[in-house]
Amino acid sequence: MSAEPVSTTGVEVGALGTLLWVAVPYAAIATFVVGHVWRYRYDKFGWTTRSSQLYENRLLRLGSPLFHFGILLVAVGHVGGLLIPRNWTETLGVSDHLYHAVAVSLGVLAGVCTLAGAAILIYRRRTVGPVFSATTRNDKVMYVLLIATILLGLGTTVLGNLTDSPHDYRQTVSPWFRSIFTLHPDPALMVVAPLGFRLHALAAWSLFAFWPFSRLVHVFSLPIGYLTRPYIVYRTRDTAPGTRTPHRGWERTP
Repeated sequence: MSAEPVSTTGVEVGALGTLLWVAVPYAAIATFVVGHVWRYRYDKFGWTTRSSQLYENRLLRLGSPLFHFGILLVAVGHVGGLLIPRNWTETLGVSDHLYHAVAVSLGVLAGVCTLAGAAILIYRRRTVGPVFSATTRNDKVMYVLLIATILLGLGTTVLGNLTDSPHDYRQTVSPWFRSIFTLHPDPALMVVAPLGFRLHALAAWSLFAFWPFSRLVHVFSLPIGYLTRPYIVYRTRDTAPGTRTPHRGWERTP
């Protein structure tokens, strides 16, 4: 198979194709960047996960690590699949068979872990009263977009391999994704891609556009300030420590 993207000569893109595969990605990227800047500047106190660990810990200890482990694998897989051109892996001696075997194995593992963890967390939010009360409409929209994106991505991978006709996204989706960031978008590449990949891409752009306005902003929260924060100094109230014998019981307030 050729390392170059599939030929799109003669492919009719149309206004809808330009809207979906050029305008929507750039609008989502702009919203993602500007939204985070606005959120950090005007809603610093809202820049949080709104942790509910105090309400329930047993299910959280199971679902949260499982979800975060899976989503980390998903992110690593997408970086490798979308940003690294096919001819780079071929230069390194990685065959198509080996690449797809590793990609499918890790992709299915990541998807299953993420969905299992998300299912536990959603079950926890629905069944634990205080956690359910702390769940906002914003959280519900975030969960819908996140789960839809993961299901569509996992579905295209699994169904393609079950039907023995997997689509080589490195010839269509990957070069289209890179063309967005090189400011030379090629929407025809997505027009010829299977429907599942197109739906997955649209769901992902919707999630990225919604990202700055949800609790997902905590992904960019790093406790760097702790490295340079001064020590916390504790002082006794007594002017001469150790010279006064403490009284038993309550003391009268001055």
